[in-house]
Amino acid sequence: QVQLVESGGGLVQAGGSLTLSCEDSGRIFRTYDMTMGWFRQAPGKERELVAAINWSGDKIKYADSVKGRFTIVRDNAKKAVYLQMNNLKPEDMAIYYCAASPGGSASQWNYWGQGTQVTVSS
Repeated sequence: QVQLVESGGGLVQAGGSLTLSCEDSGRIFRTYDMTMGWFRQAPGKERELVAAINWSGDKIKYADSVKGRFTIVRDNAKKAVYLQMNNLKPEDMAIYYCAASPGGSASQWNYWGQGTQVTVSS
């Protein structure tokens, strides 16, 4: 059964850091060429892609708003993907979702976690 489980969200002051984790309790990481991504959705806003990383980790993309502050890393052996978030801003506050896209295209996100809340106080 496909299951992505996020953790690591919480309350942090502006300028602080958090690391989100996403673990696969199913078979996603056993599928070659599965791109992993982190999305976020703030109240009243559309869900947006924050960062994505391909299977081998050599193709990474970030939303412009987080470049230089966020880092996505994956560990295929541990079946996990992480999002290191530094210098957090109030506008980063959202529910963060882990997702997986098969086939390496990062265009069709078929698998989703339940989300973890990140709250940034100013």
